[in-house]
Amino acid sequence: MFIGRTKELSFLEAAYLRKESAFIPIYGRRRVGKSELILKFIDNKPSVYYLGKVAPRSLQIKEFLKETAHALNEPLMHSLSTDNWSDVFSALTSKTQSKAKVIIALDEFQWLVQTSPELPSVIQEYWDRYWKKKGNIIVILCGSLIGFMERNVLGSKSPLFGRRTAQIFLQPFSYLDSAKFHPNWSLQNCAKTHFICGGIPLYLNFFNQQQSVEQNIETVILDEFGPLFREPDFLIREELREIEKYYAILMAIALGYSKNKAIAAQTGLPEKNLHYYIQQLIQLGYISKRFPLTEFKRNRVQVRYVLHDAFLRFWFRFIFPNQSFIQQMGPKRAIEERIKSELDSYFGTCFEKMCKEALPGIYEKECVHAEFEIGEYWDKKVQIDVVGIRQDAWTDICECKWGTIKSIPAIRKLMKEKIESFPNKRNATIQPRVFVRKKTAAMKNDMSTIKWFDLSDLYELSN
Repeated sequence: MFIGRTKELSFLEAAYLRKESAFIPIYGRRRVGKSELILKFIDNKPSVYYLGKVAPRSLQIKEFLKETAHALNEPLMHSLSTDNWSDVFSALTSKTQSKAKVIIALDEFQWLVQTSPELPSVIQEYWDRYWKKKGNIIVILCGSLIGFMERNVLGSKSPLFGRRTAQIFLQPFSYLDSAKFHPNWSLQNCAKTHFICGGIPLYLNFFNQQQSVEQNIETVILDEFGPLFREPDFLIREELREIEKYYAILMAIALGYSKNKAIAAQTGLPEKNLHYYIQQLIQLGYISKRFPLTEFKRNRVQVRYVLHDAFLRFWFRFIFPNQSFIQQMGPKRAIEERIKSELDSYFGTCFEKMCKEALPGIYEKECVHAEFEIGEYWDKKVQIDVVGIRQDAWTDICECKWGTIKSIPAIRKLMKEKIESFPNKRNATIQPRVFVRKKTAAMKNDMSTIKWFDLSDLYELSN
C-alpha cells in the first residue's frame, strides 16, 4: 500500500501534463522512499526505469537497453551492441521521436556514475541538444548519497548545473503520515514509533502491530540479526570518512552535549576542528543547529546542536553505548536493564519536536493567517520547550509534558514563570499552551488562559 507523498506526486503529475520537457533530480537519505515515489509516478506511463548498481558499465548498459526495449516496446533496442552511453541515448532519442511524453528515470544514479564518470556530461549533451527541445521527455536522476547529488548533479561544478527544471529533496514522513503505517495501534504507540523511526517508511514497515513498541525495539533494532541493528553503520559509512570522529560527535550530541566546547571535551577533538565535521553532519541532515527564538536577531553564541535524524538519535542514545552489553547479555536483558526505564524521559524530548511540528496545523485550525516562526527559547534562567512568534502581535509559549501531570495549579504557576521570563520586548499578547499525552477532566475543564492539547488533538490535524 502506497502512503502519503500527495504533494510530491501532484507536482510530478503537473510536470508530466505540461507541454515542456522536465529535468528533475530527486534525492534524500537512504530508505526515505524515493524509489517508491518514482515507481508510483511512472505507473501506467511510458517510462524507462533503471536501478543503478555496483556493476561494470557494460552490464549496466546491457540491462538498461533491455529495460528500454521492454518499456517502449522496441525489441531492437535490446540487440544494440555498444559500451557507450552516448550510443544508448542516441538510440533512445530516435525511438521517442513520435511517442507521447516518456519518462527516463535513473535510480541510484551514483552507482551508474561510479563506473561511467562521463555520464553526467553525456546526459547534459542530450538534454541540451535534443530532450529539452523535444518537449516530450522527463528526466529523473535519483540518488541516496546526498553529498554526491549536491556535488555531481546540482553543484556548480557539475556538467548538469543549471539544467534542472525543479528538484525534490525528499523528507521523512510527518508524524501524521507515519501513523498510517499502523492503523490498529493506539496514538501513544504511533507516537513512540515515530519518535524512534522518524518517518522513514522502511523502518516503520518493520514495526509489527502485533507486538508492543518495546518488543519491536528488541526484535528489529537490538537483535544482531534484526534489520536495523547495523543500519547507522550503512548510513554513515556510505557518506563519510574518518568514521570514528563522526561517531564520537553523534554520540556526544545524543547524550546531551550540545555546545562546541562540551562536544570537544566529550570527544577529545580540538574545538577548532569541530566545525568541519559538524558542517558535514548538518548537510546530511543528521544534526541541526538550534538558537533561542525571540523576535530579534539570533544570538549565534548560544547555538546548540541536536541530533535531527530520529533513528540516529535513538541508536546513538541507546544502542551504540550498549553494544557490548547487548552482544553479551542479549536484546531482552538489554531492553529491560539498559533502555526501558529511560524511554519515557527520552520520548519526552521527542514529544517536544512533535509539538513544534504540530503547531502550524493548530494555527491553521484556529484560522491564524499571520506569518510565524517556531522554535524554542532558553537562557540561564529558563527553558521553554516551544515558542511560536507570530506577526499578528501574538506569541505562543508552550510546555510539552509526556509524563504524568499531577497538579494543574503547579502547571499554571510554571507557565506564569516562563511567560514572565520570556523577553517579550514587542509587548505581544502571550498565549500559553500545554501539550500532554492525554487530557484529564481537570484539563478539559480548566478555566485559565491555558490551551490544552493531547495526542488526539494533534492527530486530528490530519482530518
